[in-house]
Amino acid sequence: VQLQASGGGLVQAGDSLRLSCSFSGGTFSNYAVGWFRQAPGKEREFVAGVRWSGDRIYYIDSVRGRFIISKDNAKNTCYLQMNTLKPEDTAVYYCATTTQWPEYRSTYYRYWGQGTLVTVSS
Repeated sequence: VQLQASGGGLVQAGDSLRLSCSFSGGTFSNYAVGWFRQAPGKEREFVAGVRWSGDRIYYIDSVRGRFIISKDNAKNTCYLQMNTLKPEDTAVYYCATTTQWPEYRSTYYRYWGQGTLVTVSS
């Protein structure tokens, strides 16, 4: 299984970005997908997750109402739409897959993408 995250960039506070996570080498519909982020000097944290069929979603409080996670099993892709971005959203964002739900612990995610950098200027 391979994951590739893309879509990061430099934006201003209040702007939007959409991250994509492309999946290959397995059956995407068998996996839940989580997005994590790691800011400089901080531990990696769970941001949002979507269950294998896309019917259940979970967000951390700081992004709920601003971020939208979705999963397209036909395209083997998971998306993270990030709206009203804030400087504190600056981090490297990673997508990962797990067969457990709900799951926010990174140790239970087996496959990881390489990360994409999101920088939000004030």
